[in-house]
Amino acid sequence: MIKNTTILTIVLISLITAITGEGVQLPIHKIEEYLESHYSDKIVAATLILEAGGEYADGSMESVNEVIVNRSLKRNIPETQVCLQKYQFSCWNDKTIQEGILKAMKHPRWNTALDIVKRQTTNLTKGADHYHADYIKNPYWAKSMIKTVKIGRHIFYRSSLSWRNGPQTDSMSFIR
Repeated sequence: MIKNTTILTIVLISLITAITGEGVQLPIHKIEEYLESHYSDKIVAATLILEAGGEYADGSMESVNEVIVNRSLKRNIPETQVCLQKYQFSCWNDKTIQEGILKAMKHPRWNTALDIVKRQTTNLTKGADHYHADYIKNPYWAKSMIKTVKIGRHIFYRSSLSWRNGPQTDSMSFIR
């Protein structure tokens, strides 16, 4: 039995071959670049689902989206690169792009995640560019950051030199 990811890869290679005329000589990194550029909303939405799809607190997926957008702007890289950078979002550490998207698309909140990606970014996290789950011991990087808000099970932080700071405060607000 052929896995869905294998079928998707075959279809994509065929599609890229038809478009570019490069045939099977197209390197695998080009296929990954194609996926990133043509599936960017789906990659970000999959990240929202895989990181916070089980969180039902108001703003849970929106706040993860804010972190992605803030990092993208701060680092001057596309949001897909932010999502797929090694060890940035644990949901991608052991998955291919296709596996992550296919898993996320089965989630009941998939359409909500896509809507979040397509609309104007909120600022519930007051400019946060990092977060971790509240059941995780504070990561090493948290000491140098400003704690901004806790939304559901995630605690959000902003770099002290953040480009989009929101209110300058060391106090944390809570949204439940």
